[in-house]
Amino acid sequence: MVCLGNICRSPMAEGVLRHKIALSGKDAIIDSAGTSNYHIGQSPDHRAVLNMKKNGINISNLKARQLKKSDLDHFDMIYVMDRMNLKNTLALADTAIQMNKVKLILDELGAGIEREVPDPYFGGDEGFQQVFEMLDQACDKIIARIDG
Repeated sequence: MVCLGNICRSPMAEGVLRHKIALSGKDAIIDSAGTSNYHIGQSPDHRAVLNMKKNGINISNLKARQLKKSDLDHFDMIYVMDRMNLKNTLALADTAIQMNKVKLILDELGAGIEREVPDPYFGGDEGFQQVFEMLDQACDKIIARIDG
């Protein structure tokens, strides 16, 4: 899960998918990162933590990190939150295999739909709930595709 700073959208997405994986009994490694180095080592934004807690998911222990080139080899899928982070993530890719792993997370909601998860950082608390609901729906689709 990738966004710009790894303190709002991507840790929320990581938390939602980890929660759904645990409930499903399936096995997967879920992580998040940012394309920038702005917040390395920081906890998620307090509003993201509060929103996720309200929705029954704890992300308070997560720490921001920057996306690495090796992530494109390590993970089967790289979900990004918006087109800017799609572009920045694809810039790290060396091969078609790596490029094909990278997609907008909301593409999971329908074929050919290219919607972006809005960045709630500069908005109010309601933006975090809107982001949660989008990610929750997308992660339902992702979980359905994960094998055992």
